[in-house]
Amino acid sequence: MKNTFKIMGAAVIVLISFVGVVLAYLVYPGTPSRSKFMAFDGYIELPRLGLLNVLDYLTLNGSTLFVTNESSGAVFRVELDLNRPSFSSVSEMLGIGAAHGIALLPEASIAFVTRSEENTVDVFDSRSLQQLQSIPVADDADAILYVPSVKLVYIANGDAKLATLIDPVKRVTVGAIPLPGKPEFPALDQQTGLLYQNFKDLNSLAAIDLGKRSIVGQWSLAPCVGPSGIAIDSERRRAFAVCSANSMLVVFDLETHRVITSLKIGGGPDSVAFDSTLQRIYSAGKAGKLTVIQQESPNAYRVLDEIHTHYGAHTLAVDPVSHKVFVAYASLLTHPRIAVFSPKL
Repeated sequence: MKNTFKIMGAAVIVLISFVGVVLAYLVYPGTPSRSKFMAFDGYIELPRLGLLNVLDYLTLNGSTLFVTNESSGAVFRVELDLNRPSFSSVSEMLGIGAAHGIALLPEASIAFVTRSEENTVDVFDSRSLQQLQSIPVADDADAILYVPSVKLVYIANGDAKLATLIDPVKRVTVGAIPLPGKPEFPALDQQTGLLYQNFKDLNSLAAIDLGKRSIVGQWSLAPCVGPSGIAIDSERRRAFAVCSANSMLVVFDLETHRVITSLKIGGGPDSVAFDSTLQRIYSAGKAGKLTVIQQESPNAYRVLDEIHTHYGAHTLAVDPVSHKVFVAYASLLTHPRIAVFSPKL
């Protein structure tokens, strides 16, 4: 009996130690792993709004970075100090309902943010962070994009399998496009003006003509399972889709409408961004890895590195001017933060 109690006691101690290690890992973000290709510049610390903070989309506008907090509904505006990231100034707009994507109007200080719990798109002043209006939309408003060629704001409504269209001047919904599956990220092809939308439940990609307000083509992304983020290289006619269910990036030819190659990347990838000048692709996933991929030619790609960041660091943005990469960290019991990286050239 004594031996049984000793074994049980030892098991409890091991379990407590294990839980302690896991909790310490989740709470303390540490420093990203070293890389031959990327330098870690430091963190931008954001306000803590509750025990758990899950950051979502990052939207860059010059030297201003907008970050949404999915768990609290807040929107952060970060005035970047690129030389000293920790000195960047942060302001916040509190909100109700999970905040996701942000669309900015370049000709006006007006922005739109989706709220999936409230099924609304909130309009706010991008300078003062003052909320101006709330527009009802279909269920599960998530990704959002402003398309200047047609002067429309496009919203992907996941559960509703619908795209809502908003007139950004009148600030009213002006139409909807039924979709065949559950939409994730959209991306705009600057060369053709077509919007490309992937469907997580169909493992496919569709081209949408917003002028006609209709789908003009849909193609398989196999071997991709659960496509989430997408980025487009308009010049070389390629789309890059990351696949959340099988940790893969696929390269899709926009002219022949087929997948030409695929690469294994970090676990649970959610977002992807493309630096057209450096011809680099970056992906972040929930497993806490920043994958760096070099485009050597339109048909040839090489994984340069997988940088360990932090569990839940699943969204990112790339500055096309400074080429810095911003990765959003989730946080438990501590401040959420943005990790800043610079390419080593």
